[in-house]
Amino acid sequence: MDEVYLDKILAGDSDAYRYFINTYKDMALNIAVSIVKDDQYAEEVAQDAFVKAFSGIKSFNRESKFSTWFYRIVVNESFQRLRKLKKEVPTTDINEVSFKKTSANESDEDRERIEKALKALPANESLALNLFYLEENSLKEVMNITGWTLANTKVILHRARKNLRSKMEKTK
Repeated sequence: MDEVYLDKILAGDSDAYRYFINTYKDMALNIAVSIVKDDQYAEEVAQDAFVKAFSGIKSFNRESKFSTWFYRIVVNESFQRLRKLKKEVPTTDINEVSFKKTSANESDEDRERIEKALKALPANESLALNLFYLEENSLKEVMNITGWTLANTKVILHRARKNLRSKMEKTK
């Protein structure tokens, strides 16, 4: 489906870009949040990434999936935003969060615990988990999006799973 809309955009139909915004906005925001750790900055990063992708769409050579190319732009924009901030991104102290378990809200609370734990992880670990597990990208796609080597990708994923497990155990 991406190919059809790419062809429309390249033919001059700028309204066709809405398809990409609607399709990729949620994951772009997830990736940005996993890196910058702030919802407002993440929204700005995602918006900047969409603008950059639209203006550079002619350079997309279709050797990879559009999503891989676009998510790489999101990753680059996110890390660029971190450099601009020139300060350590505040993280949520996972130990200060209290959770009340009820059967009706258990899945929502579990999801909230996971999101808070992901925000507490280093940017590269949170990014790796988001790309591999939430977006269900292959290791090769994660490598292409992030620019990491295969070995580095595997190590980061391993550390991320270990750190996430540790943070989740602390919130029980």
